[in-house]
Amino acid sequence: MKTIAELTVIPALALVLTSCSGYQANALTEAHQDARVAQVAGLFDKSSTRVEPTLVPCTLSGGTKTECFSITVTSLQTEHKTGPWCPRNISDGPDQSGIWLNEGKVYDADGAFVENLAAFYQDKQWQLFNPETGAVKVTDSKDACVAAARPDVDPKYRNYCVECLPSYVEDLKEITYLIPAHPVYLGNLQQVDFHSGIGLAFNGVKFDAPAPVEAILGSHTLAPFDDCGGHVNPHVGYHYHAVTGCTKEVASIGEHAASIGYAMDGFRIHSRLNANGSESNDLDPCGGHLFGDMGYHYHANDPGENQILGCFQAEQGCALEGDSQSCEMTGQRPPPPGMPAK
Repeated sequence: MKTIAELTVIPALALVLTSCSGYQANALTEAHQDARVAQVAGLFDKSSTRVEPTLVPCTLSGGTKTECFSITVTSLQTEHKTGPWCPRNISDGPDQSGIWLNEGKVYDADGAFVENLAAFYQDKQWQLFNPETGAVKVTDSKDACVAAARPDVDPKYRNYCVECLPSYVEDLKEITYLIPAHPVYLGNLQQVDFHSGIGLAFNGVKFDAPAPVEAILGSHTLAPFDDCGGHVNPHVGYHYHAVTGCTKEVASIGEHAASIGYAMDGFRIHSRLNANGSESNDLDPCGGHLFGDMGYHYHANDPGENQILGCFQAEQGCALEGDSQSCEMTGQRPPPPGMPAK
Protein backbone atom coordinates (compact mmCIF):
# COMPACT_ATOMS: atom_id res chain seq x y z
CA MET A 1 0.00 0.00 0.00
CA LYS A 2 1.33 3.45 -0.90
CA THR A 3 1.70 6.13 1.72
CA ILE A 4 0.17 9.58 1.46
CA ALA A 5 3.60 10.99 0.68
CA GLU A 6 3.79 8.91 -2.49
CA LEU A 7 0.63 10.35 -3.99
CA THR A 8 0.85 12.45 -7.12
CA VAL A 9 -1.89 14.13 -9.10
CA ILE A 10 -4.77 11.71 -9.45
CA PRO A 11 -7.64 11.85 -11.93
CA ALA A 12 -9.82 14.96 -12.04
CA LEU A 13 -12.76 13.14 -10.46
CA ALA A 14 -10.83 12.86 -7.20
CA LEU A 15 -9.96 16.58 -7.24
CA VAL A 16 -7.02 16.30 -4.84
CA LEU A 17 -3.26 16.86 -4.92
CA THR A 18 -1.00 15.77 -2.09
CA SER A 19 2.76 15.97 -1.50
CA CYS A 20 5.21 15.99 1.39
CA SER A 21 6.53 19.38 0.31
CA GLY A 22 3.06 20.94 0.26
CA TYR A 23 0.85 22.37 -2.46
CA GLN A 24 2.34 23.55 -5.73
CA ALA A 25 -0.01 25.59 -7.89
CA ASN A 26 -1.40 24.04 -11.05
CA ALA A 27 -1.61 26.04 -14.24
CA LEU A 28 -5.35 25.61 -14.62
CA THR A 29 -7.31 27.37 -17.26
CA GLU A 30 -10.36 29.34 -16.16
CA ALA A 31 -12.57 26.84 -17.98
CA HIS A 32 -10.91 23.96 -16.11
CA GLN A 33 -11.44 25.72 -12.78
CA ASP A 34 -15.11 26.31 -13.57
CA ALA A 35 -15.53 22.65 -14.52
CA ARG A 36 -13.96 21.50 -11.24
CA VAL A 37 -16.20 23.75 -9.17
CA ALA A 38 -19.27 22.68 -11.12
CA GLN A 39 -18.35 19.05 -10.49
CA VAL A 40 -18.05 19.58 -6.75
CA ALA A 41 -21.23 21.66 -6.74
CA GLY A 42 -23.07 18.75 -8.33
CA LEU A 43 -22.24 16.54 -5.35
CA PHE A 44 -24.03 18.75 -2.84
CA ASP A 45 -27.75 18.96 -2.20
CA LYS A 46 -28.99 22.23 -3.69
CA SER A 47 -31.65 22.84 -1.03
CA SER A 48 -29.10 23.54 1.68
CA THR A 49 -25.82 24.43 -0.02
CA ARG A 50 -24.36 26.63 -2.71
CA VAL A 51 -20.86 26.64 -4.16
CA GLU A 52 -19.27 29.89 -5.26
CA PRO A 53 -18.72 30.15 -9.05
CA THR A 54 -14.92 30.03 -8.68
CA LEU A 55 -12.28 28.62 -6.40
CA VAL A 56 -11.13 31.09 -3.76
CA PRO A 57 -7.65 31.73 -2.37
CA CYS A 58 -7.29 30.56 1.22
CA THR A 59 -4.75 29.94 3.96
CA LEU A 60 -4.93 26.49 5.57
CA SER A 61 -4.45 25.61 9.23
CA GLY A 62 -0.70 25.13 8.81
CA GLY A 63 -0.19 28.40 6.98
CA THR A 64 -0.13 27.03 3.42
CA LYS A 65 -1.62 29.44 0.89
CA THR A 66 -3.65 27.57 -1.69
CA GLU A 67 -7.15 27.29 -3.16
CA CYS A 68 -10.34 26.20 -1.43
CA PHE A 69 -13.84 25.35 -2.47
CA SER A 70 -16.09 27.91 -0.79
CA ILE A 71 -19.29 26.11 0.23
CA THR A 72 -22.02 28.01 2.05
CA VAL A 73 -24.68 26.13 4.02
CA THR A 74 -27.59 27.02 6.24
CA SER A 75 -27.69 26.00 9.90
CA LEU A 76 -30.70 23.72 9.33
CA GLN A 77 -31.34 21.30 6.49
CA THR A 78 -34.44 19.48 5.27
CA GLU A 79 -33.13 16.57 3.21
CA HIS A 80 -34.33 14.04 5.78
CA LYS A 81 -36.57 14.10 8.84
CA THR A 82 -34.84 15.10 12.07
CA GLY A 83 -35.73 13.73 15.49
CA PRO A 84 -37.20 12.37 17.64
CA TRP A 85 -34.68 12.54 20.47
CA CYS A 86 -36.03 12.12 24.03
CA PRO A 87 -38.85 9.74 24.93
CA ARG A 88 -41.67 11.30 26.94
CA ASN A 89 -42.49 8.27 29.04
CA ILE A 90 -40.70 5.07 29.98
CA SER A 91 -43.38 3.24 27.97
CA ASP A 92 -42.28 4.94 24.71
CA GLY A 93 -40.64 2.67 22.15
CA PRO A 94 -37.76 3.22 19.68
CA ASP A 95 -40.05 4.93 17.16
CA GLN A 96 -40.65 7.73 19.70
CA SER A 97 -37.02 8.32 20.63
CA GLY A 98 -33.47 8.57 19.30
CA ILE A 99 -30.24 6.70 19.92
CA TRP A 100 -27.34 6.78 22.37
CA LEU A 101 -23.70 5.86 21.71
CA ASN A 102 -21.70 4.04 24.35
CA GLU A 103 -18.37 2.21 24.13
CA GLY A 104 -18.68 1.33 20.47
CA LYS A 105 -22.33 0.33 20.51
CA VAL A 106 -25.56 2.07 19.44
CA TYR A 107 -28.55 1.83 21.77
CA ASP A 108 -32.17 2.88 21.31
CA ALA A 109 -32.60 5.76 23.78
CA ASP A 110 -36.20 4.73 24.35
CA GLY A 111 -38.27 4.59 27.52
CA ALA A 112 -36.88 1.24 28.58
CA PHE A 113 -33.32 2.53 28.20
CA VAL A 114 -34.10 5.61 30.31
CA GLU A 115 -35.76 3.44 32.95
CA ASN A 116 -32.68 1.22 33.11
CA LEU A 117 -29.99 3.94 33.21
CA ALA A 118 -29.09 3.36 36.87
CA ALA A 119 -28.28 -0.27 36.12
CA PHE A 120 -26.72 0.50 32.72
CA TYR A 121 -24.18 2.89 34.23
CA GLN A 122 -24.14 1.20 37.65
CA ASP A 123 -24.99 4.46 39.35
CA LYS A 124 -28.09 4.86 41.52
CA GLN A 125 -28.14 8.64 41.02
CA TRP A 126 -29.67 8.20 37.56
CA GLN A 127 -33.36 9.10 37.78
CA LEU A 128 -34.62 10.83 34.62
CA PHE A 129 -38.25 9.86 35.14
CA ASN A 130 -41.06 10.11 37.66
CA PRO A 131 -41.33 6.64 39.21
CA GLU A 132 -45.07 7.08 39.82
CA THR A 133 -46.14 8.22 36.34
CA GLY A 134 -43.23 7.12 34.20
CA ALA A 135 -42.95 10.64 32.71
CA VAL A 136 -39.46 11.49 31.51
CA LYS A 137 -37.98 14.86 32.49
CA VAL A 138 -37.23 16.59 29.17
CA THR A 139 -35.97 20.13 28.52
CA ASP A 140 -39.02 21.89 27.04
CA SER A 141 -37.72 25.34 26.02
CA LYS A 142 -34.74 26.98 24.38
CA ASP A 143 -33.57 28.39 27.72
CA ALA A 144 -33.75 24.95 29.31
CA CYS A 145 -31.93 23.41 26.36
CA VAL A 146 -29.09 25.95 26.55
CA ALA A 147 -28.79 25.61 30.34
CA ALA A 148 -28.68 21.82 30.19
CA ALA A 149 -26.50 21.44 27.09
CA ARG A 150 -23.62 23.66 28.21
CA PRO A 151 -20.43 22.03 29.60
CA ASP A 152 -21.23 23.22 33.15
CA VAL A 153 -24.80 21.93 33.27
CA ASP A 154 -27.17 24.11 35.27
CA PRO A 155 -27.76 22.11 38.50
CA LYS A 156 -31.56 22.32 38.13
CA TYR A 157 -31.31 20.33 34.88
CA ARG A 158 -29.31 17.43 36.25
CA ASN A 159 -31.12 14.14 35.62
CA TYR A 160 -32.84 15.49 32.52
CA CYS A 161 -33.09 14.24 28.96
CA VAL A 162 -31.70 17.14 26.93
CA GLU A 163 -33.57 17.92 23.71
CA CYS A 164 -32.90 20.99 21.57
CA LEU A 165 -35.47 21.44 18.81
CA PRO A 166 -34.81 22.93 15.35
CA SER A 167 -37.25 25.73 16.23
CA TYR A 168 -34.78 26.93 18.88
CA VAL A 169 -32.43 28.02 16.09
CA GLU A 170 -33.97 31.45 15.65
CA ASP A 171 -31.78 32.71 12.81
CA LEU A 172 -30.94 30.52 9.84
CA LYS A 173 -27.27 31.42 9.76
CA GLU A 174 -25.19 30.93 6.65
CA ILE A 175 -21.81 29.38 7.40
CA THR A 176 -19.10 29.16 4.75
CA TYR A 177 -16.81 26.16 4.69
CA LEU A 178 -13.42 26.50 3.05
CA ILE A 179 -12.51 22.99 1.88
CA PRO A 180 -8.97 22.60 0.45
CA ALA A 181 -9.05 21.85 -3.27
CA HIS A 182 -5.48 20.50 -3.01
CA PRO A 183 -4.92 18.61 0.28
CA VAL A 184 -1.51 19.34 1.84
CA TYR A 185 -0.04 16.41 3.74
CA LEU A 186 0.82 17.12 7.37
CA GLY A 187 3.33 14.37 8.10
CA ASN A 188 2.25 14.42 11.74
CA LEU A 189 -1.02 12.85 12.81
CA GLN A 190 -0.87 14.69 16.15
CA GLN A 191 -1.52 18.05 14.46
CA VAL A 192 -5.28 17.73 14.66
CA ASP A 193 -7.79 20.46 15.40
CA PHE A 194 -11.52 19.73 15.30
CA HIS A 195 -12.36 23.43 15.73
CA SER A 196 -14.49 23.51 12.58
CA GLY A 197 -15.67 19.94 12.87
CA ILE A 198 -14.79 16.83 10.89
CA GLY A 199 -16.22 17.87 7.55
CA LEU A 200 -19.34 18.50 5.53
CA ALA A 201 -21.86 15.96 4.24
CA PHE A 202 -23.18 16.23 0.71
CA ASN A 203 -26.56 17.21 2.18
CA GLY A 204 -24.98 20.29 3.77
CA VAL A 205 -24.92 18.98 7.35
CA LYS A 206 -21.77 19.37 9.44
CA PHE A 207 -19.89 16.25 10.50
CA ASP A 208 -18.95 17.34 13.99
CA ALA A 209 -16.23 16.39 16.45
CA PRO A 210 -17.01 13.79 19.14
CA ALA A 211 -19.82 14.77 21.50
CA PRO A 212 -18.58 15.64 25.03
CA VAL A 213 -20.06 12.50 26.53
CA GLU A 214 -18.10 12.67 29.79
CA ALA A 215 -19.50 16.12 30.64
CA ILE A 216 -23.01 14.96 29.75
CA LEU A 217 -22.89 11.79 31.82
CA GLY A 218 -21.11 13.51 34.70
CA SER A 219 -24.24 15.58 35.28
CA HIS A 220 -26.56 12.58 34.92
CA THR A 221 -28.03 14.02 31.76
CA LEU A 222 -28.73 12.24 28.51
CA ALA A 223 -28.55 14.06 25.18
CA PRO A 224 -29.72 11.55 22.55
CA PHE A 225 -29.07 11.76 18.82
CA ASP A 226 -31.79 11.03 16.31
CA ASP A 227 -31.58 7.86 14.23
CA CYS A 228 -29.41 9.74 11.72
CA GLY A 229 -26.76 10.44 14.39
CA GLY A 230 -27.62 14.13 14.66
CA HIS A 231 -28.98 16.65 17.10
CA VAL A 232 -29.40 20.41 17.36
CA ASN A 233 -27.19 23.04 18.93
CA PRO A 234 -29.19 26.31 19.05
CA HIS A 235 -26.04 28.26 18.13
CA VAL A 236 -24.94 26.27 15.07
CA GLY A 237 -27.96 24.19 14.10
CA TYR A 238 -28.34 20.52 13.22
CA HIS A 239 -25.16 18.44 12.94
CA TYR A 240 -23.96 14.82 12.97
CA HIS A 241 -21.86 13.01 15.57
CA ALA A 242 -22.22 9.65 13.82
CA VAL A 243 -22.85 8.32 10.33
CA THR A 244 -25.79 5.91 10.27
CA GLY A 245 -26.78 5.86 6.60
CA CYS A 246 -29.05 8.91 6.28
CA THR A 247 -26.69 11.11 4.27
CA LYS A 248 -26.70 11.58 0.52
CA GLU A 249 -24.42 8.98 -1.09
CA VAL A 250 -22.44 9.15 -4.32
CA ALA A 251 -21.60 5.78 -5.85
CA SER A 252 -17.94 4.75 -6.02
CA ILE A 253 -15.96 2.37 -8.20
CA GLY A 254 -17.28 -1.19 -8.18
CA GLU A 255 -18.49 -2.25 -4.75
CA HIS A 256 -16.36 0.24 -2.84
CA ALA A 257 -18.19 2.28 -0.17
CA ALA A 258 -20.08 5.32 -1.45
CA SER A 259 -18.73 8.79 -0.72
CA ILE A 260 -20.82 10.95 1.60
CA GLY A 261 -18.95 14.25 1.95
CA TYR A 262 -15.64 16.05 2.35
CA ALA A 263 -13.35 16.15 5.37
CA MET A 264 -12.02 19.53 6.49
CA ASP A 265 -8.62 18.67 4.99
CA GLY A 266 -10.06 18.18 1.50
CA PHE A 267 -10.17 14.38 1.28
CA ARG A 268 -13.49 12.70 0.67
CA ILE A 269 -15.30 10.77 3.40
CA HIS A 270 -16.90 7.48 2.43
CA SER A 271 -19.38 5.37 4.36
CA ARG A 272 -17.97 2.68 6.61
CA LEU A 273 -19.19 -0.40 4.70
CA ASN A 274 -18.65 -1.41 1.11
CA ALA A 275 -21.61 -2.41 -1.05
CA ASN A 276 -21.15 -6.08 -0.08
CA GLY A 277 -21.28 -5.23 3.62
CA SER A 278 -17.56 -5.63 4.24
CA GLU A 279 -15.17 -3.13 5.84
CA SER A 280 -11.89 -2.11 4.22
CA ASN A 281 -9.13 -3.87 6.14
CA ASP A 282 -6.23 -1.57 5.29
CA LEU A 283 -7.30 1.68 6.96
CA ASP A 284 -4.73 3.87 8.70
CA PRO A 285 -5.24 5.41 12.19
CA CYS A 286 -7.28 8.25 10.67
CA GLY A 287 -9.63 5.81 8.95
CA GLY A 288 -8.23 6.39 5.46
CA HIS A 289 -6.48 4.50 2.69
CA LEU A 290 -5.31 4.76 -0.91
CA PHE A 291 -7.60 2.84 -3.23
CA GLY A 292 -6.92 2.58 -6.96
CA ASP A 293 -7.86 5.55 -9.13
CA MET A 294 -9.97 6.98 -6.31
CA GLY A 295 -6.83 8.06 -4.49
CA TYR A 296 -6.66 8.66 -0.75
CA HIS A 297 -9.93 9.03 1.19
CA TYR A 298 -11.43 8.32 4.59
CA HIS A 299 -14.10 5.90 5.76
CA ALA A 300 -16.47 6.99 8.53
CA ASN A 301 -16.02 5.19 11.81
CA ASP A 302 -18.60 2.84 13.31
CA PRO A 303 -21.41 5.07 14.69
CA GLY A 304 -21.08 3.68 18.19
CA GLU A 305 -17.59 5.15 18.52
CA ASN A 306 -18.81 8.79 18.72
CA GLN A 307 -15.90 9.71 16.44
CA ILE A 308 -16.49 9.97 12.71
CA LEU A 309 -12.75 10.27 11.94
CA GLY A 310 -9.80 9.66 14.24
CA CYS A 311 -7.53 12.35 12.82
CA PHE A 312 -6.61 14.31 9.69
CA GLN A 313 -3.81 13.54 7.24
CA ALA A 314 -3.61 17.04 5.79
CA GLU A 315 -3.87 20.72 6.73
CA GLN A 316 -7.42 21.78 7.38
CA GLY A 317 -9.71 24.40 5.98
CA CYS A 318 -12.33 25.85 8.29
CA ALA A 319 -15.88 27.04 8.84
CA LEU A 320 -16.24 30.81 8.92
CA GLU A 321 -18.72 33.59 9.33
CA GLY A 322 -17.69 36.83 7.66
CA ASP A 323 -15.18 37.63 4.94
CA SER A 324 -12.00 36.01 6.29
CA GLN A 325 -10.33 33.40 4.12
CA SER A 326 -7.66 32.31 6.60
CA CYS A 327 -7.86 29.07 8.55
CA GLU A 328 -4.34 29.33 9.96
CA MET A 329 -3.92 28.25 13.58
CA THR A 330 -2.06 31.05 15.35
CA GLY A 331 -2.13 30.73 19.13
CA GLN A 332 -5.55 30.66 20.81
CA ARG A 333 -8.32 29.72 18.40
CA PRO A 334 -11.53 31.77 18.40
CA PRO A 335 -14.76 29.94 19.22
CA PRO A 336 -16.54 28.16 16.35
CA PRO A 337 -19.12 30.21 14.40
CA GLY A 338 -22.12 31.07 16.54
CA MET A 339 -20.57 29.95 19.82
CA PRO A 340 -19.75 32.36 22.66
CA ALA A 341 -16.15 32.70 23.78
CA LYS A 342 -15.35 30.95 27.05
